[in-house]
Amino acid sequence: MLTVRLVTTAATLQITDPGAPTAPNENPLTRWALGLIVDPRDLPFLKLIASASAILFPFAFYLFLPGRFRWWLAALYLAVNFLGFLDRYILMLHNTSHRTLFKPALRAMNHYIPWVLGPFFGESPETYYSHHVGMHHPENNLPDDLSSTMRFQRDRFDHFMRYFLRFFCLGIVEVSMYLGRKGRRQLMRRMLTGELLFLVSVALLSCVNWRATLMVFIVPFVTVRFLMMAGNWGQHAFIDPARPGNAYVNSLTCINSRYNQRCFNDGYHIGHHVKANRHWSEMPSDFEKNLATYASEGAIVFEGIDFFIVWLMLMLRRYDWLAARYVNLDERERGTDEIIALLRSRTEPILSVPAPMTSNG
Repeated sequence: MLTVRLVTTAATLQITDPGAPTAPNENPLTRWALGLIVDPRDLPFLKLIASASAILFPFAFYLFLPGRFRWWLAALYLAVNFLGFLDRYILMLHNTSHRTLFKPALRAMNHYIPWVLGPFFGESPETYYSHHVGMHHPENNLPDDLSSTMRFQRDRFDHFMRYFLRFFCLGIVEVSMYLGRKGRRQLMRRMLTGELLFLVSVALLSCVNWRATLMVFIVPFVTVRFLMMAGNWGQHAFIDPARPGNAYVNSLTCINSRYNQRCFNDGYHIGHHVKANRHWSEMPSDFEKNLATYASEGAIVFEGIDFFIVWLMLMLRRYDWLAARYVNLDERERGTDEIIALLRSRTEPILSVPAPMTSNG
């Protein structure tokens, strides 16, 4: 018989995710750096930009030098990229897409993250912003959202692969058509320009050194698009079919995880959909302040895991494992079987939106 630990309850819940950063040491370099950015709480982004640029750019350049490429070196490059920087970069890109990093006088520097760093992390310039800010948030996982999970059985791998392959093969076309229909043609042009320049650059670099191009640009590109869809699937896996437009029950929140420690509290996805430009450091306190709302709305909250683990456990149909990490927000006694039944009911395909619909962002 499987034994699982008791679920956390609101009465025993302690938030360990990082809140507002402590005041930085006011040395001359820090004072100079703080003078560049809009919000001093985003100083970790400057440190991440500097370290990623200093380590990955020379490493990647070396792989392209004639006669220098070695498969083991390329594998080491990917290990440094994926294990050291990738997750943090993607969430820096996410946060700076919603909140401008550099001050208005330095606005051109805001292009550094998507245009210069982005291709090394599998992100073609402007595509993420156009998809996420220009389409996903306005549509809120409802049918017009091209990355909506609603119509899929969200614990089936074949459904996920249909979802991923459509995005990978047709995403640019469909987002372009969406932005055109919505009259956001400037955003559409930005996205198409970034995507085209990325693909042309990869093609040209392949003629110079196809092995280095494969490992530095193509492998991250394919990997990241898969991971982004797996993450979005996990974030929007448990939907109340009666209220699919309600952010509290079409998204989920993951607290007290290593992922939040590394990735700027990205686990607080409900709070992010309620207020998309909320600062990452405010997420834990906002969650604690609004526990009663989360409970009354019937929000799904897990402790100690992240969206990718949620995705994996759904693919394995390990509802028992997820139930063991479920947080009881309303203090009502729930057995494992009841939690599993709740989670299963939230992964069924939803083929239509009920009316009237409640929306929370």
